[in-house]
Amino acid sequence: MKPQVTPYKETDSGKKDQVAEMFDNISDNYDFLNHFLSMGIDNLWRKKAIDQLKSIKPKTILDVATGTGDLAVVALKRLAPESIVGIDISEGMLNVGRKKMIRKKIADKIKMQYGDSEKIPFSDKSFDAITVAYGVRNFEDLAKGLGEMCRVLKPGGKAVILEFSKPKNFPVKQAFNLYFKNILPFIGKIVSKDNRAYTYLPESVDAFPEGNDFLAIFKAVGFKKVKQIKLSGGISSIYVGGK
Repeated sequence: MKPQVTPYKETDSGKKDQVAEMFDNISDNYDFLNHFLSMGIDNLWRKKAIDQLKSIKPKTILDVATGTGDLAVVALKRLAPESIVGIDISEGMLNVGRKKMIRKKIADKIKMQYGDSEKIPFSDKSFDAITVAYGVRNFEDLAKGLGEMCRVLKPGGKAVILEFSKPKNFPVKQAFNLYFKNILPFIGKIVSKDNRAYTYLPESVDAFPEGNDFLAIFKAVGFKKVKQIKLSGGISSIYVGGK
């Protein structure tokens, strides 16, 4: 297994604390950079991920590592559930998200609150569906976080995880590596004013146990009928698991 990657190598604090600090630092510019650096394709990826839940028509959804709540907003529009709760360890990101929900007049439908993925603050079998977009690679303990998601999911429910993966075929692989490891960190550093955030991003993707390795962990914590759906030549992947 590859060594754990952290945002700030010069500090002794754990990955969880560093990730929270990093997202607090970049929260004001996060949404702009997210869409700009992906050239808007991340919106399409989120829609494809949420559409994996249409068959179960969830009434309650938990969005883990919600950030500013972009995936939760897509879920509300495409699934029309009764309620969505988004949890995150970055108060900076949550504050941006809360303002977004008020601006969109959907704060009554999407609640944004502090919550640790490894200690999800809800009882067993609380939600019909669980979603995560680009958050699981930031978990300090991946298996523990996935296990908590399984715990709070109702029987018959689904978890849908959207995460970066590494394309394997020419020329997507070469173009992805050039952009992801050189151009993206340079632009991200200038706009976000954080020297490490957008260098950590490709490092964390490289260290993440993608594909079958991730599916093995996903299954080991209790999810069933797990599968991977590759997007845009393997730049991102949707992982789906049932309970």
